[in-house]
Order: sequence, then C-alpha cells, then structure tokens
Amino acid sequence: MSISHSLANALTGLTASARMAEVVSSNLSNVMTDGYGRRVVDLSAQQLGGRGAGVQIDGISRIIDRGVLAERRLAEAGMGFTSTHSGALSRLEAAIGMIDDAASLAGRVAALEAALTSSAVNPSNTLQLEEVLYRLQDLARAFNDDQSAISDLREEADAGIARDVDTLNTALARIETLNTDIVAARSRGADASGLMDQRQAVIDTIATIVPVREVERGNGRIALMTTGGELLIDGQAPEFGFVRSATITPGMTLSGGALSGLTRNGVPFDYANNLDGGTLGAAFRIRDETMPAAQAQLDSMARDLIERFQDPAFDPTIGGGLAGLFTDSGAAFDPADELGVAGRIAVNSAVDPENGGDLTRLRDGVGAVSPGPVGDAGQLNSWIAALTDPRILSIGGSALGVAEHAAEFATSIAMDRVRSEDSAAFAAGRYNAAREAELASGVDTDQELQLLLQIEQAYAANAKVIETADAMIRRLMEL
Repeated sequence: MSISHSLANALTGLTASARMAEVVSSNLSNVMTDGYGRRVVDLSAQQLGGRGAGVQIDGISRIIDRGVLAERRLAEAGMGFTSTHSGALSRLEAAIGMIDDAASLAGRVAALEAALTSSAVNPSNTLQLEEVLYRLQDLARAFNDDQSAISDLREEADAGIARDVDTLNTALARIETLNTDIVAARSRGADASGLMDQRQAVIDTIATIVPVREVERGNGRIALMTTGGELLIDGQAPEFGFVRSATITPGMTLSGGALSGLTRNGVPFDYANNLDGGTLGAAFRIRDETMPAAQAQLDSMARDLIERFQDPAFDPTIGGGLAGLFTDSGAAFDPADELGVAGRIAVNSAVDPENGGDLTRLRDGVGAVSPGPVGDAGQLNSWIAALTDPRILSIGGSALGVAEHAAEFATSIAMDRVRSEDSAAFAAGRYNAAREAELASGVDTDQELQLLLQIEQAYAANAKVIETADAMIRRLMEL
C-alpha cells in the first residue's frame, strides 16, 4: 500500500469519526427531548479499483421501537378518554352533591320534610309556614341548578370537541408538509431525522385526541390509520368540520339535528366507529350520552315530584289536571313534555305572598278559596305523605319516596364516577408502563459515552496514521 493511499484511508477514518462524534453529542444533548429518535452513523468499507479505500458514510439512521411507540400512543389515547370522562363525572357529582350533603337533592328533600313536620306540630305558626315555603323553593332551585350544571358540562364538552377538531386539522396539515419535506430531504441525500422527530411529536399530539396507528408508505412518508380501520391521512390532509353550539338546552341532540357531528371534507364522518377513544371521543360521549342520561334521571324525579303534589288524593282542593304545589313553569305537568322539566319546575305562586299568593294555602290546600282552621294540620300531613309515598320512576325501578329517589340518583352518579376513575387509573398505569418501555429503548447515556470513547480511540489511531505518513514523507524528502 502506498503512503498516499494510507493517508487517504486515514482521512476517511477521521471524517467518519468526526461525524460519529457529532451524532453522539446530538444523542446526549437530546436525551430528555420528547419525540427524539436516537441516531447512528451507517458506515461501510469503501472500495476503489478493487482495493480498500477507507470507510464511507452511507447515511444517518434514526432508531426507534415502532411497536413500543404504537403501544404508547394507544395507551395515551385511552388515558385521554378516561381522564376526560371521569373529570366530567366528578364535576357532575360535585354539582349534584353527595347523599349526606345538605345542599344535595336528598338533603333538601329531607329539609323540606323536616319543615313540614315542624309546621304540622303548630299549623298556626306563620314563621313555620314561611320555612316550609323557603324549603319548597330551595328544592325547586336545586332541580333548576342541577339542570344548569348538566347543560354547562355539555357546552364545555361541545367546546372541547371544537378545540380538538381545530388541533387535529392543524396537526394533519403539518404532517402533510413534513411528509413532503422528508421525502425531498431523503431524495437529495440529506439527513431527515430532525424532520422525523418533528413529525413524531405532531403524531403524538393527534394520538391524545384520537387513537391512531402509523403506516409506512416508503421513502420516509407515512400514513395514519384509526383503530377502526379508517385512513386519517394518506397524502393530502383532509379537513374535518364541526360547528360549536354556544348554548345547549336539554332538547338539543345530535340525532335531532340541533347539535353538530363531524364532517370530513364536507361529508358526514362516522366518528363513533372510527374516532372512538381519546379526548375527542370522550367529549362526544359526555355531550351525547353521559349528560343526557343524567338529565333524563333528573327530569324523571322532577316529573314525579310535580305529579305527587298535583294529585287530588294529596290535595283535595285542586281538580284533576290542575297545577299543584309544584308546577311546570306555572302549569300542570304535561306527560308529553318531560324533557327539561327539571329546569322548569317551580313552586306554585298561589302559596307565595311575593307573587300574589297566600301563605295559608300551605296549611289549607293550593286551591283553597279562603283560610281554614288555623289548628288543622291535615293538609301539612298530606304533603308529608306525598313526599314519602312509594312510587316507581321508570320501568324496572323500585317504588320509593322522593328522598330515596334523590339518594339513588346521587348514588348512581357516584358509582359511575368511581367506575370511570378506576378505568382512568388503569389507563394511566398502562400509559406509564408503555412510556417507560419507550424511554428504555431511547438514548442510553452509558452506551453513548462508551461509543464516544471508541470514537476517540479511532480518531487518535487515524491521526497517528497521518502523523506517521507525514514523517515518512519528510524522511523521503530529506534523502
């Protein structure tokens, strides 16, 4: 081997060692960077005229475990779904109140029953009758407030859908751009690893919103597919559409056309089978299923309360079909209009002096035309009987009094919240395990430092070859 050939080989070794040192330093500096894929320099022996001509750099490879990455993304979508859903149920439970909470429906029913009992002991006491009126109004307000809380949660979920759709559209457009940039970079022989890191971070953003799987399309380009088998992007980014509703009332539903679903490029998109999971699926579940179910339970209790007190068996002073002590916006309850009655329930103005009524009608009956005997507690005892009369709210339900129905409602919400939190804890554990596995397959600082020592030795060896060749050439020049 000639001196010049040895010198050329050593120079390729120095170039390769310098490039490897640069890549190792990049790995070490990004050890804590999310989405960063470990780089390695691809080397191969260089041949020239059938003789060894040193080493050549074939490119930079980005090392990631695609299986672990896919599992982590699915776990992250699951965690986003369960945490969003359990958070909404926790807020609903806080608004409705626990069974032993005096501000809950059950607590306010108990307070009303206590006020009626105290007033029945001394029916002539006006202050006791005023306390009964206050407790009646307080119970009606509780129904109104609980319905408002449910509507607020539906509106927040609707706003969350709008935010997720905007984020999804932005992310898909960025993936389209990055796909193009990566293909262009690789076609001209440039290192596209940085662009791939950016794309991985964007896909991670999407994976929180909807569960996705990454599909290789060649030359660095990728497509995204939902777990339902629908292509989310493969080439040009689609445009998902959603129209936010500023106000949501109990009667507004997706099936009725009052609430917006998803469209893709202007065409209705079946998100339930293709995007179920992640924060987007949770928001749709909250808006269209969880909260409407709670609204239906609340309405059935409000309807039951109105019907109990407009029953002539408990108040002979009112005729059939007339409004009783509790009303539906001042009128008797219409069985064909139950949806949203929890927000319309109110105390009959006939017993409210501030609305032109007479407080004595609490003692004598809503339809009493004149005050009765001040010591007669019969009607007050009938109100108590109306509260405790066992009635069934729905098919398959138990016959209970108003307080028991309210306690059962609060219990069902609490149980749903507990189940949802259990699911959220499981999803978080699954995510943490997948995340640890992903980090374990990432940059290992010990391994990188060992490699750096080897690079240093290789660099020194190649430098020694150059130094020796230089000395040999100088000796030849001296001859």
